[in-house]
Amino acid sequence: MDFLERNSDQWSLIESFVGRSDKLFLKKLSFNDASWANEGGGHQSGFYVPRDIRESGFFPELHAREDKPHILEANCPSFWPQTGELRTDSGIKYFSNKRSECHFTRIPAELFADLNPASWLLGGSLLQAEEIAHHWFMVIDSASTEAELLESRLDIQSTFHFELFSPSKFKRAAAIDSDEAAELIGEIDAALRTGSIEALAAKYSRMPDPAVLADEARADFLGSVRSRTFNPWEIKKPGDALMRVSRDIEFAIYRKHELRMRAVEVSKVLAEHDRTATAAVRGFASLNAIFLSASQQRKSRAGKSFESHLAAMLKAGGVRFEAQAILGQRRPDFVLPDQATVALDTQRRYEDATILSAKTTLRERWKQITHERFNCAIFLATVDDRVSKEALTDLRKAEITLVVPESLKTKNNESLYYNDANVISFRDFFDEELARKRPSLLLVD
Repeated sequence: MDFLERNSDQWSLIESFVGRSDKLFLKKLSFNDASWANEGGGHQSGFYVPRDIRESGFFPELHAREDKPHILEANCPSFWPQTGELRTDSGIKYFSNKRSECHFTRIPAELFADLNPASWLLGGSLLQAEEIAHHWFMVIDSASTEAELLESRLDIQSTFHFELFSPSKFKRAAAIDSDEAAELIGEIDAALRTGSIEALAAKYSRMPDPAVLADEARADFLGSVRSRTFNPWEIKKPGDALMRVSRDIEFAIYRKHELRMRAVEVSKVLAEHDRTATAAVRGFASLNAIFLSASQQRKSRAGKSFESHLAAMLKAGGVRFEAQAILGQRRPDFVLPDQATVALDTQRRYEDATILSAKTTLRERWKQITHERFNCAIFLATVDDRVSKEALTDLRKAEITLVVPESLKTKNNESLYYNDANVISFRDFFDEELARKRPSLLLVD
C-alpha cells in the first residue's frame, strides 16, 4: 500500500494551504514527472516546469552558474504538507542548451511513487512562509476522492495540462455565471419568504432528459466548429470531439441544471429548522441523501453521455451497428453490423463483424466484455487518460484493442498510450479498422 492510499483523507489539508496562498499552480503529471520515484532517481528526479510557469514569476528568478553558464538555477525551499517535510535544498534547474528542460528537483520521492497516470501536482506561493519555505506542494493521485473533488471544484476541462490561478477560483462555484447565480439566489429567497419553497423544489425537481442534454451539447459543439454533422469522416479528430462533447460541453450544461435542483433541495432542508446548528444536525440525513444522490446521478450520466454521443457519431458516419444487443450472457454497447451476424452467421469472415464497447472510465469494468468470443475483433472505446500500465497489459493479453481520443495518443500527453501499439486513436479506428479492413460494416452511399 503506497503513501497516498494510507493518507487518503486530505481535502481539509488542501483547503487549508489554498487559504494561505496568494497564487496556485496546478499541473497534470506526466509519466516522466513521477517515474523517477519508482526507479531510484535519475537524471530528472523532479517534475517538469513548463516554460510559461518558469517565466511567470511564480518561482524565484534563475541565475547562471559560474562554472556552467548554460545551467540556470534557483534555490526554492518547499514545504510538503502530506509528509510535514521542509525541503531546504529544493529548487528549480534549467538547462538552456536543451531547449525547455527545466525541473523542480530534490523533492520527496515517496509522494511521486506508484501514482496512477494523469495524477495532479497542486502547489502555491505562501502569504506567510512556512519557516523558510515560500512554496508548498501536494501530490494528488488521479484515482483518489481528492482528485474528483479537485476536478469538480475547478471545473477542469479535458484539454487541461497546467495553469496558474488565484485561490478565489478554487473557492467559488463555477457551475453558473454570476448573473445566473444571483437570479437563483433571488428565486430561493423569494420562495422562503413567501412559503413557496415546495413549489420551487417541484419546479426544479427533474433534470432534463439525457437525450435532450446530449442533443444540446452536440449542437453547441457543431456550432463552435461550424459544422453541420457529427460524421467522423468530416471531423479531423473525432475522438477529441467525443471527449469535448461528453466530458466538457454536456457536463457544463448538466451542472447548471444540477445546481438549481440541488440548491433548492438543500435550502428546503435548511428552512425546516430555525437555527443553522439544528439544521446541520437534525437535517444531516436529508442533506447526506441529497449529496449522495447527486454523486450517483453524475456517474450514471457520464457513462450514458459518452455512449450516446458515440452512437450519434456511428450513425452520422454510416456505420452499421446494433446497440445493446444480447450476445450470450453479455450486452456490449455496440455490435457491428448486428446481433444476428455476430452471433449466428457461422459462414462469415473474421472481418465481417466486430464488437465495440464504450467506457468513460475503465477501472475493472472492462473485464466483463472478455468472457465470450465471437470470431471478431473487440474494441474498447474510452476518454479515460488514467489507464494504468497493468490494465494496458491485461487488455493486450485479452486481445482487446483500446480506442482513445487523438490528443491522448500523442507523445506529450500525460497518459501511457503513445508507445502502446494496442492503443489506437478514434481516427485510426474509423479509417483503418472500419473503412480499410471492414468496409462491409459501412452503409453504401
